[in-house]
Amino acid sequence: MNLKFLRSLALSTAVILILSACGSDVDSNKVATTKLTVFAAKSLTRAFTQIDEEIIQKKYPQLSVTFSFDGSNTLVKQIFEGAPADVLATADQQNMANAATQGLVEDVQPFASNILALIVPTGNPANITGLNSSLNGTKLVICAARVPCGNATLRLAEKLGITLNPVSEEKNVGDVRSKVEKGEADAGLVYITDARSCGDKVEIIEVPGIDQVINIYPIAVVKGTDQPSAAKTFIEVVLSPAGQQILAEYGFKGYSS
Repeated sequence: MNLKFLRSLALSTAVILILSACGSDVDSNKVATTKLTVFAAKSLTRAFTQIDEEIIQKKYPQLSVTFSFDGSNTLVKQIFEGAPADVLATADQQNMANAATQGLVEDVQPFASNILALIVPTGNPANITGLNSSLNGTKLVICAARVPCGNATLRLAEKLGITLNPVSEEKNVGDVRSKVEKGEADAGLVYITDARSCGDKVEIIEVPGIDQVINIYPIAVVKGTDQPSAAKTFIEVVLSPAGQQILAEYGFKGYSS
């Protein structure tokens, strides 16, 4: 065996060892992905999605968040029936209280508040001026009473001493917004956060006293979650100044007791 061959063999062996060592380092630095499922009220869609994109994904890259947005009562029902979830955020305290009574959640904390808004398609073709006689003969859509925005609508009507005659009651606030955006309805009562997210597709009609009804939004860890630490991290982000700033950008107000 000549000297040239031995040198070549030694060099090849060294290269293999170096590459193996590098491979080991890469593997050891890999961070395991923690999957987190968040059930949240439909009105939180844009804000929570942005919180995930701008804070969670950058500061906690090991967390992979999957959202399920729907009416709060639907989400509570799904969790009760066994749907896998780690965090629950509802658009009112009543649905969260129902979840707590059924032993579904723990560590409940309020994190935001919201009020209603009356919206019409751009141009206001039905010439609606408020929650008054201008609604007579028009297509008004509201949320069903069983969901938070619908319950808030009923409370508002009671406070203002008016009777509403909607042509339909939708299962969540997103469906109300969509019908007005598409011109399928002349007016709709939604959250101010949804109204602002519509851009130039709708107009907001001022209604005196509409801010008398306020919905408090609570968030909680779902009992039995396999990811309690990650769930608490997500909630901490929502409650953080950065999380609250994003919520404020969409029209949510802070919560004060």
